[in-house]
Amino acid sequence: MELRHVPKYRVGRWLPSDRDYLTSWIEKKVVQANASDKPLHPSIQKLKDLIENDPILYMCFTGMYDDIPQGYNAPIKNFDTMLRVMNEIISESISYSVIEDNIGLVGFPINAILDWAMGTQGGYLAFTNEKVNENLYNILEVWKKFLGSSDSRYVLVEGEIPHQETYYTNPIGWFSPAALEALAAADPLRGKGSPYEAKANFIYNFKCNPKADYWGYKSWDDFFIREFNAGVRPVESPADDNVIVNACESAPYNCQTAKTKDKFWMKGQPYSLYDIMAHDPLSLKFKDNSTVYQAFLCAKSYHRWHSPVNGTIVKAFNVKGTYYAEAPVAGFDPAGPNDSQGYIAEVAARAVIFIEADNKSIGLMCFVAIGMAEVSSCDIYVKQGQHVKKGDPLGTFHFGGSTHCLIFNENVKLKFDYHNQTPGLSTSNIPLSAKIATVIK
Repeated sequence: MELRHVPKYRVGRWLPSDRDYLTSWIEKKVVQANASDKPLHPSIQKLKDLIENDPILYMCFTGMYDDIPQGYNAPIKNFDTMLRVMNEIISESISYSVIEDNIGLVGFPINAILDWAMGTQGGYLAFTNEKVNENLYNILEVWKKFLGSSDSRYVLVEGEIPHQETYYTNPIGWFSPAALEALAAADPLRGKGSPYEAKANFIYNFKCNPKADYWGYKSWDDFFIREFNAGVRPVESPADDNVIVNACESAPYNCQTAKTKDKFWMKGQPYSLYDIMAHDPLSLKFKDNSTVYQAFLCAKSYHRWHSPVNGTIVKAFNVKGTYYAEAPVAGFDPAGPNDSQGYIAEVAARAVIFIEADNKSIGLMCFVAIGMAEVSSCDIYVKQGQHVKKGDPLGTFHFGGSTHCLIFNENVKLKFDYHNQTPGLSTSNIPLSAKIATVIK
């Protein structure tokens, strides 16, 4: 299949930045929803009832579509269509597709249908509402269950996917040549130790069995949280406690000092430490001028988290939060919530892990895994009192990757290594367990 054009992608490569491609995809989902006689799933019906029975939420969800500026040509015109499209999405896996000779990945399909609505006044209010987020959590749990089932494996094939009940055009499997090439393009060590050829690259990097059905993966989720093969991401300086390594296969987004409390919703999205850490008592041990390093995960990359230091787990817990909240200062952000990563560190669903580093010059630090949009399941593997070495597993995002923070106290002096990148201006991953900082004594 010869393709004339491949859409450019947004930061993190979750959604195409090619607006025509994305609009075409959404239009097809609207046609699918309109043609379907499938009743709303109870979780979606519950959200619909909440909206229609709460006058404030009804105003918000009606207003968010009324307020989308003319010229944006959003295919979804009201919340009823939004819910019906969502009803189709939660029983589908994520695949590459070909639309009018373009190949692309819509990895955040619910995010895609909410894209412009998120940036309205109604969107700001609705998607920070606790009841709305409780209902969104229940909807995403339904989708998570499907993606963790064997029924979700139909996209894990080497050729085109049977159309089944999907309105993708020529959907192609994750092990097709074009998709494997996209996965290989996300490998920062491609040609520098790992093979350049796409299929060989995947087999070299990840645990799989290409001779088995679905390459040995039990579900879409099993594929998406796939593990590296032993040795492909060696831990840099494992015995040197002054070297801090990359906790996720990720690209640097930001690094700055932060206050314990700040106006994180304002221009620049300054970090507010106590809010990021959900006001846990341990957050009080961090002071103004602490350092926050934030990096984001690519859609096609490895999605597990690993310890950046040698140390002991002091506390680990999940925080309920938002899923589609966008920073008010971002306006009509075509990359939402990518340009709101500083803001969602304080409000999104996330996992918080406090680690007492063996290196006394580091002391207590904090790792925060932050969900973005439908990537909201943060699965913690470690327990209080457990000693971890650099590179040991901490947990994983389910259904994709997101963003994460490393937080160091104000007295910790660090020299960061961005691997010849400028935070926020590059989408190239730094390898997992590669050095990202050194303690200066």
